[in-house]
Amino acid sequence: MSEFRIDQITNQSGSQGPDIAGITTFTGTSGMVMPSGATEYRGGRGRGVFADGSNPAVTNFIEYITIATTGNAADFGDLSVARDLLAPAASSTRGIFAGSGNPAHSNIIDYITISSTGNSFDFGDLSEPTYSAGGCSDGTRGVFAGGNASGYSSTSDKIQYITIASLGNTSQFGSLTYGRRHVGGLSSPTRGVFGSGNPTSNSIDYITIQTLGDAQDFGDLVTSKQDTAGCSNKIRGLFVGGNSNTIEYITISSLGDAIDFGDLSLNVDYAGALASSTRGVFHCSDAPGSNNVLEYVTIMTTGNALDFGDLLNPRIYGGGSLSDAHGGLGD
Repeated sequence: MSEFRIDQITNQSGSQGPDIAGITTFTGTSGMVMPSGATEYRGGRGRGVFADGSNPAVTNFIEYITIATTGNAADFGDLSVARDLLAPAASSTRGIFAGSGNPAHSNIIDYITISSTGNSFDFGDLSEPTYSAGGCSDGTRGVFAGGNASGYSSTSDKIQYITIASLGNTSQFGSLTYGRRHVGGLSSPTRGVFGSGNPTSNSIDYITIQTLGDAQDFGDLVTSKQDTAGCSNKIRGLFVGGNSNTIEYITISSLGDAIDFGDLSLNVDYAGALASSTRGVFHCSDAPGSNNVLEYVTIMTTGNALDFGDLLNPRIYGGGSLSDAHGGLGD
């Protein structure tokens, strides 16, 4: 059998070797497989995105950070409509922002391509105008739970879902164990978890994201609170905020009560939270009033949060926070 040696191929003058174009696969004892597909689907993930808020007027700001470093946020673009109290979900490529509480209840769902910068686009609609729901995702399906659906003192137990890679309206998933708004959400590759809420609660619910059905009891937070935010890697979930400086954690694959993790530097109400596989980053909003403080922790340790940097625009509320590497997507 003869050998075909690509390193011995030249042009007619012998001055230049071959140019390889297109998607080509090499096999053999010392071969390699060239990567294919759009670049945003291949590696390099670890971007966090913060959207929504009031300053004190409602805003349309979208800003981003690189989670593995520390430093200030940079401008990403704008939401389609200025609003706050959004529910987030994300895959490794696409970020989703759902609902609104101010200036009016809204059923708007926007999306962005996380690896790029630019304004958001219309994705579809929630089944009804809703604000302050909890959001989570497994990279394929986005889930929005609870919220305030009919009036500023109302609560909803509804769980809705979308398929992140396609555009369209939400479908019914099931119900929380009881109706609540200002819910914190997080997820592993299989399980979605929702903690706290208004009425003030220490309750934690969970679902299996790729099935449909009602949520079940997971355990309890250390303290009763509302307005929490959640973030996670594939093993551990963190809850922050709720008019508190405490950070609490759970092991997502098991059931049980949350455990104290450490403290933020500020007493935080409406927090924002996002994560990579190693680091959680928090916007310490409404602490008190508008601010731009970002802090971080290493998820698989315990301890107090450290300074990360600043948002460009101080704001109240931090619900629209997501990343392309959460809940196991970055592993």
